[in-house]
Amino acid sequence: MESKKNIWIINQYTGSPYYGMNYRSYYLGKEFIDKGDDVTIFAGSYSHLFVNHPKTKGLFTEEIIDGINYIWVKTSKYKNSKSIGRILNMIIFMINLFFFNIFKMKKPDIIIISSLSLFPILNAYIWSKIFKIEFILEVRDIWPLTLVELNNVSKYHPLVLLLGLFERLGYRKAKYVVSVLPNAKEHMINNNMSESKFKHIPNGINLEEVENYQEINDDVKKLIPQDKFIIGYLGTIGIANALEYLVMAAKELKNNNNIQFLIIGKGGEKEKLEQFCLINKLQNVIFIDPIPKIQVQGILKLLDVCFIGAHKHNLYKYGVSANKIFDYMYGAKPIIYAIDSPNDLITTAQCGIKVSAENSNDIKDAILDLSSKSKKNLEEMGRNGKRYVIENHSYTQLSAIYKKLMI
Repeated sequence: MESKKNIWIINQYTGSPYYGMNYRSYYLGKEFIDKGDDVTIFAGSYSHLFVNHPKTKGLFTEEIIDGINYIWVKTSKYKNSKSIGRILNMIIFMINLFFFNIFKMKKPDIIIISSLSLFPILNAYIWSKIFKIEFILEVRDIWPLTLVELNNVSKYHPLVLLLGLFERLGYRKAKYVVSVLPNAKEHMINNNMSESKFKHIPNGINLEEVENYQEINDDVKKLIPQDKFIIGYLGTIGIANALEYLVMAAKELKNNNNIQFLIIGKGGEKEKLEQFCLINKLQNVIFIDPIPKIQVQGILKLLDVCFIGAHKHNLYKYGVSANKIFDYMYGAKPIIYAIDSPNDLITTAQCGIKVSAENSNDIKDAILDLSSKSKKNLEEMGRNGKRYVIENHSYTQLSAIYKKLMI
């Protein structure tokens, strides 16, 4: 029988179904608790991805969420994900964390530090030395490489050089380096990580949550046409999501009265996309505000096909593990996958069509192809995806892999 562990997770941008994204640490934490462990998550009080923000008082506020002990670390607000304020937010989180009295807590058995913010690697390293334990570095986005590739920041920029120091510290000092990206090992080895440390644990789904989903609200449901072939996107509307190519495909199909596009979420690119649709008089694109996580499977029932895309970047040679892929797959919907990446779950699971990134014509052709298929063929694709994600990507399975690293 596995021994009970006291697990500390440092993830500045951890959310929950009650506050908003990101959910990975929350789901893993719930699974660890189900296995008999104690879990404490150190998270920042402000995130641009939160729908609601926790009520905090002072530097640290404790809250129990579904058995997980959250410690909200007071951080500053910022305008958007690309602002200098966000970098200050990350630095403030690291600094404030040093003021937390760790000795009032039960000694941890393991510390997991989860990126994208790399600054708290220093906290995890120092705490691990104080308690004479190991820490695991979890990489969800490869920083600072993401800044260089997606935001065109020079690799010699002082911030990139500073983050690189923290990145290499983590690779050198962590017991294991867990990545959601299957091919990230090459980059990490080139930055002072021993090959034996690398472990791939992808993103996934919480089966309890998706099985017990909530139907969408009537005011949202009435916005969705009932008699059209609907292409849907759910998630952040940001630069990285390359949704301009989806709306360009919508422009090419605007005279097709059978096809409707649905973009659900918020983000820095939403206003620009709305303006594009307004200028081009696209009546076939509907924008809907974010819905609660628990209603995602409810809205997927009303879609025919789901879309995910990204720009062409060397960054994606390390792989992709976007959460929305797994939501789509569990929702049993065919997927149009417009990402140039070597790990292609859509082809592996035979649950959709892979097209070239940044190619609205290919997206259009995939939509026309899928819209011409029989309901039986579409349902078969959907079942393939659902079966694959249940068999390979439940957080129950993923947490069990994690637990083996803690022995």
